[in-house]
Amino acid sequence: MNSAFKQLWSIHWWMAGCYLLLFVGGFGMVRMPEDTVLQDNAYTLHKSFGALTMALLTWRIFWLQRVWWRKYTRRLPKFNGEWIRTFFLHAAIYVFMLAVPLSGFFLSNSYQSGNVPFFWVTTVPDLFPQNAAVVDLARNLHFWIAYTFLAFIVLHTIDQRKYVRSLWRRADQTVKRALPKQS
Repeated sequence: MNSAFKQLWSIHWWMAGCYLLLFVGGFGMVRMPEDTVLQDNAYTLHKSFGALTMALLTWRIFWLQRVWWRKYTRRLPKFNGEWIRTFFLHAAIYVFMLAVPLSGFFLSNSYQSGNVPFFWVTTVPDLFPQNAAVVDLARNLHFWIAYTFLAFIVLHTIDQRKYVRSLWRRADQTVKRALPKQS
């Protein structure tokens, strides 16, 4: 495994962790009592992780291009049904990795200008104009795009089940080695 591929794999798992936090946090924060400090902080954290995923996605695409360049300049892929299916599944996932945070920016910017914070340090420049008339549309877009993305993640996990099983086995072995031996 070359270093560019290892870097891409590392970014994959960092982004998976961020999206897990975003899904769990997003699900929880909308169920919190309205207008509380806890809910405000949850929204700030959610928006910050959304902005972070955009930065990670940019980094990931850069590394993906390096991996593809090295891999496909030597030999072209076998354009069979499995390769085409995998390509389109991954292409859809990349579209959703971009669409979910963009729809979140659309929602935040439509609701209130300049309100996408980045971990309480700064704010992300507005991408969309403030427009109260489209807040409900933006909220619905963000919700449905996010849950459709989650469905594609499930499909991706099923498609990659041999790797997922391998990860579970390695995690199980690590836990067993870490636990004290019983006599």
